[in-house]
Amino acid sequence: MVTIKQIADLCGVSRGTVDRVLNDRGNVKPQTRELVLNMAKQVGYKPNPAGKALAARKHNPVVGIVLPSQGNPFFDEVINGIKTAATKYEIYGLKVLWKNMHGYNTNLQCQIMDEMKGKINALIISPIDAPCIIDKINEFVSAGILVITLNTDVDKSNRHCYVGSDYLNGGETAGALLPMIMPSPTNIGVIMGSSKILGHRQRLAGFKKKIEAHTGFNIIGIEENDDDDIISYDKTKALLENAPQTNALFIVAAGVYGACRAVLSLHKEKDITIIAFDTVPTTVEMMHKNIIRAAIYQHPYRQGQRSMQLAFDYLVNGIDPEREMYIMKNEIKIVENL
Repeated sequence: MVTIKQIADLCGVSRGTVDRVLNDRGNVKPQTRELVLNMAKQVGYKPNPAGKALAARKHNPVVGIVLPSQGNPFFDEVINGIKTAATKYEIYGLKVLWKNMHGYNTNLQCQIMDEMKGKINALIISPIDAPCIIDKINEFVSAGILVITLNTDVDKSNRHCYVGSDYLNGGETAGALLPMIMPSPTNIGVIMGSSKILGHRQRLAGFKKKIEAHTGFNIIGIEENDDDDIISYDKTKALLENAPQTNALFIVAAGVYGACRAVLSLHKEKDITIIAFDTVPTTVEMMHKNIIRAAIYQHPYRQGQRSMQLAFDYLVNGIDPEREMYIMKNEIKIVENL
């Protein structure tokens, strides 16, 4: 019986590539896809999904999901991507253990990870960048559990791979864009999610790098909103009241709607240029009202779908992630191309 590994060897590609072609899961160049399909036909490969499903069920594959998704609409599409992939893989006995949390409570995330021990074979997590979380990730990996960091990463862990955007580049993109649409002098207020999150720090660093290269562009205040709209409203309103010269806002992560409502409450919508991230419904609403000039999109659905596909490949097909980072491109969105 011809195996996927034998086809991979004959084609000079990885097992993961052959598996994606034969199971029609995309992410393969057209010429490679044609090569694999022709080789499979030539050697008489016959798929046996029923046998694979039966074998997979014996291992009881369970994927744990830990996301700070409560109160953060960005994760709605991430979750949809995960669920779409998970539903497709149910035939193989794949189960999902969901743990959603609000904000960035390090102790709570550690506790959730402890509760998952012994119950899962793979972990998909949007981690807080804290020593105890990194230690837990390393413990999971040492115990033979696949760990995928989703949407945001941590510094120096043994996780198998990261799926998400390039946060530094996202910040650089915003920092390069603002001077294109704003004259100097520009006084910028920054509303970020949390300094506990590596991606948020990287995004801010990228933004600062580009802004500091432009004369007359100054950051006059940085506030954290824990990705919460109510906190974002209060912090943004206070910043604008304390620094009335503010004429631009850079919203690093979530809490976009709350920040925009603060601008509206002070009747400053015509005086302030806002750049944000993601195209959740409330952000799109604010873009159509000309409150937000541009948003940077990071493909949340694909992030969720890809992370679950990698977990499936590992648990059911025995295929390790082919690379350490799966990066989704940052894209600038304006009203005209939503």
